[in-house]
Amino acid sequence: MSVKEQFIENAKDGKVLTHKCTSCGFLHLSTVYYCEKCGSKGFEDAIFNGVGSIATYTIITVAPAGFDKYTPYAFVIMQLDDTDLRISGFMGGIATPADLPVGTRAKITGFDERGIIIEKQ
Repeated sequence: MSVKEQFIENAKDGKVLTHKCTSCGFLHLSTVYYCEKCGSKGFEDAIFNGVGSIATYTIITVAPAGFDKYTPYAFVIMQLDDTDLRISGFMGGIATPADLPVGTRAKITGFDERGIIIEKQ
């Protein structure tokens, strides 16, 4: 199974597949080939619960082709608990900033044609 397929399968289970540098321990999303901190090419998988808080977002009311059935929605950036990592994803039903205050607790609940699905906790 490819890294991409592993990442998707973990997201479907509400988890995030990361790569931990075997030299310095720095965490990366699973899409890197070199450690951004020390330059090493050695990694081991580390899986985290896809839980955290919303760091920022953009509300989409005019969606690209194929996504108009989901509007309004937010493209969110979530700060994962217990890491320095942030991950982006799709959160449906967000029409105004009052619907999603920054800092709202959230979790990954799946993966589909929209990408990573994030919902309020």
